[in-house]
Amino acid sequence: MNSPTNDDDKDQGEIFLDENDIIHEIAVDDEDLPDAGDEGGSDDDEDIEEADDSMHIFTGHTGELYTVACSPTDGAFVATGGGDDKGFLWKIGQGDWAFELQGHKDSVSSLAFSTDGQLLASGSFDGLVQIWDINSGNLKCMLEGPGAGIEDILVLAGSEDSTVWMWNADKSAYLNMFSGHGSSVTCGDFTPDGKTICTGSDDANFENMEPKKWHGIHAQNGIHRALYVGHPYHTEGLTCLTIASDSTLAVTGSKDSSVHIVNITTGKVVSSLSSHSDSIECIGLALSSPWAATGSMDQKLIVWDLQHSLPRCICEHEEGVACLSWLGASKYVATGCVDGKVRVWDSLSGDCVRTFSGHSDAIQSLAVSANGEFLVSVSLDGTARVFEIAEFR
Repeated sequence: MNSPTNDDDKDQGEIFLDENDIIHEIAVDDEDLPDAGDEGGSDDDEDIEEADDSMHIFTGHTGELYTVACSPTDGAFVATGGGDDKGFLWKIGQGDWAFELQGHKDSVSSLAFSTDGQLLASGSFDGLVQIWDINSGNLKCMLEGPGAGIEDILVLAGSEDSTVWMWNADKSAYLNMFSGHGSSVTCGDFTPDGKTICTGSDDANFENMEPKKWHGIHAQNGIHRALYVGHPYHTEGLTCLTIASDSTLAVTGSKDSSVHIVNITTGKVVSSLSSHSDSIECIGLALSSPWAATGSMDQKLIVWDLQHSLPRCICEHEEGVACLSWLGASKYVATGCVDGKVRVWDSLSGDCVRTFSGHSDAIQSLAVSANGEFLVSVSLDGTARVFEIAEFR
């Protein structure tokens, strides 16, 4: 239409074209039309995919991933487990090699290497623990016991049915079962000196037991144990615990947002760390200083001075903190978050010094390779990703 406009046209209301006004018709595909509200419609307006900072992606799983463990002796070996009822052993930088930990009939929820790196234990919600020989890749033994899913495996296994089981993996021998908790056993560990077992439960209780007294003695028939309950202890289920290197103190976290430091021998709460406002999801103790790090669904990582029971720094996140790991004996601590990001924090300044992108869903677990060069994360997006962290050693 080439008719000039004048001031009189403004008062004519709507103007309609007739066939004489058409100069040339052009066929336009509907897909080429911009969406309503688009002003430019150019390619420059399209969303740009976020960068992937990982140097290796393991995609052998076909479902959500829940757990990861790195060999304590070999910087390349990684084990992962997830909701596809599978576990895999694979190597960083060797994308064409993977060994499937077959045999589980439900989600693989927990993995642990022996201290010498020769054995790998896989625990599942099917109630089975399988022990694998790393050198041969063979199944060494299958440990049957709990009637419900494995929540946490140490050299023990804690179960959803509130029991704790113990085996001798070398001899494939069952040793004993303890049923002192009143709900799922959610966390636990041996003290570093190997003398005591500490477990936490969804019943809000923390218990310790002496492994040497498990041999040939049934738990209900006089085994020595201590049960820590009531004020000023947790009011909701325990979610995580860790134990000091001198085997004297345990640090426990709960759904009630509290963190307690407990004397393992006496059962007394030595101190409480109270700055979070939502469930504590993870705890880690620094190797080179008297500091602890706690992560919570309140979107905070807090680094604590344990000598004074005060926060050193509070590190704000965009979403909840699901897992954390100190990077060796360095001042850096990494967090895995619900927003799919892995962040590295300077525990001295509280600054976020690096954000690793790549995952598209919540991070569930983190592990550091034996040589300290790599950080491995697993996510609900079904992948495991490896990030280079040598600069933070």
